[in-house]
Amino acid sequence: MNVLLPVAFVLCWSSGFIGAKLGAGSASALTVLMWRFLPLTAVLAVVAVTVARASWRGLGARDVVRQAVIGALSQSGYLLTVYSAIRLGVSTGTTALIDGVQPLVAGALAGPLLRQYVTARQWLGLCLGLSGVVVVTTADASAATGVAGWAYALPFLGMLSLVAATFLESRSATRVAPSVSLTVHCAASTVVFTALALGTGTAVPPAEPAFWGAVGWLVVLPTFGGYGLYWLILRRSGVTAVNTLMFLIAPVTAVWGALMFGEHFGPRTALGLALGLVAVVVVHRGAAPRGDGRTADRAREPAARDRSDAVSGAAR
Repeated sequence: MNVLLPVAFVLCWSSGFIGAKLGAGSASALTVLMWRFLPLTAVLAVVAVTVARASWRGLGARDVVRQAVIGALSQSGYLLTVYSAIRLGVSTGTTALIDGVQPLVAGALAGPLLRQYVTARQWLGLCLGLSGVVVVTTADASAATGVAGWAYALPFLGMLSLVAATFLESRSATRVAPSVSLTVHCAASTVVFTALALGTGTAVPPAEPAFWGAVGWLVVLPTFGGYGLYWLILRRSGVTAVNTLMFLIAPVTAVWGALMFGEHFGPRTALGLALGLVAVVVVHRGAAPRGDGRTADRAREPAARDRSDAVSGAAR
């Protein structure tokens, strides 16, 4: 794999957390999210009725509704909690690390929920990853001033919303084209965020250029850049390679946030991030699928796809 693609992907995906911090300085989370998704959905709708019309054939109303629910979980529920946590003062690195545990949590829950075999290595990786989250979160909380303790629960709720979307998608019998799922997910999020913004009186955007700069940042870098590179690397190198790159996002975001916003980055933060990276190595080392590797990739693809849809790009 060309080294420039992974580097660009990690930077674009990490930029979602940085963009959330930029937007938080000038408007509420709902205002930023509403105006992030309105133009994005408009562009995707035009593409859907012109370039990608064939991708919608064969889909029923039930399939579209299911995708809308998945979008509400993987984008609306996820992004609202992440953006709110960052606005309340939780550091971008801590938020990114909690988000990065999602594949480990989904893998551990695959056993009881999907009746898939979960190895001892996966459980060990999950424990290491969660330990890293605890170390970084406590370090962030002890260094922060004026941040409510409950604010650190918000990224966990967002991560669980993303996991729920992953399992809902994994139970779907209909395979939906990425262009279709992204369009429906973004449209559902636009409806949710617009309704919430109107209901709370936060729909009117501020006039300051910093707000629109943050919105443009979020639309271009994490959404089109992060999401587009995600699928390009997925097709070239497979799901395992993409998910491994996901775990590089937390340390990159932590360093980026420290340099750009002066966020805390001490020895405990470095230790927690290191535990997260070790967790990835433990889970993926020697985890090459037996037999047809493409079969294993297809089995894991729903989780990866929903993670990308949460571009959250998003951080998505």
